[in-house]
Amino acid sequence: MSNPVFFASPGSLDGLAPGQVFVLEGPEARHAVTVKRLLPGEAVDIVDGAGARMTGKVASASSSALEVECGTVVAEDRPEVRLVLAQALAKGDRDELAIETATELGIDAVIPWQSERSIVRWKGDRAAKAHAKWQSAVAAAAKQARRAWIPEVRDAVETSGLCNAVAAADLAVILHEDAVRPLRTVLEGWQGSAGTGPREILLIVGPEGGISPREVTKLCNNGAVTALLGHHVLRSSTAGPAAVVLASDILGRWATAP
Repeated sequence: MSNPVFFASPGSLDGLAPGQVFVLEGPEARHAVTVKRLLPGEAVDIVDGAGARMTGKVASASSSALEVECGTVVAEDRPEVRLVLAQALAKGDRDELAIETATELGIDAVIPWQSERSIVRWKGDRAAKAHAKWQSAVAAAAKQARRAWIPEVRDAVETSGLCNAVAAADLAVILHEDAVRPLRTVLEGWQGSAGTGPREILLIVGPEGGISPREVTKLCNNGAVTALLGHHVLRSSTAGPAAVVLASDILGRWATAP
């Protein structure tokens, strides 16, 4: 069984060497001590959310701090092909469910998309609170999956902003029920012609009512392509995670450990 994971602040593990003691404080330490009830001698991982992972053993535990003796510190690289999910805002927290599941499956970043047909609206104070809620959701999901990287939650965009993201991506795919080519065909064709080095694939999922034809046209005019995910119409909360699974398999992201 893998070790329990707790998050420290980015960069806090830098320079740590085997044998040294790292002190974890705050809510994560309280969770480790009062909920997980970790005891001296038990193995644990501390990650900084930016790729660093320390594996060690609990040296001591108090109500406010967890002291861990460092065994190893490794830096986990990001995949060369990074997956970004542009998730349309959806009612009933289905958008939040989508990004949670996509995080557990390995998504690298998410973009909240205010599409034309989105019923939910992020405006004013609500926008900042909703963004923070998404960031909290992906952090919790990353912890559940024992990831060393916490996916980035980028700024919310309307369709014009999503068009800019499409233009910047190496490949942008609209998951659409009227598409002709399967997602597998699109990804395998792109993979065969793509170069080397860090690349980014943008997966675009619409709201419950679907992406409007006008939005599809705008996105395609900026370089996006449409792809069919399957024979059935998936919910907004299901389509993104399903695409992450397929893309991760095709691109070999699951073939080796980080």
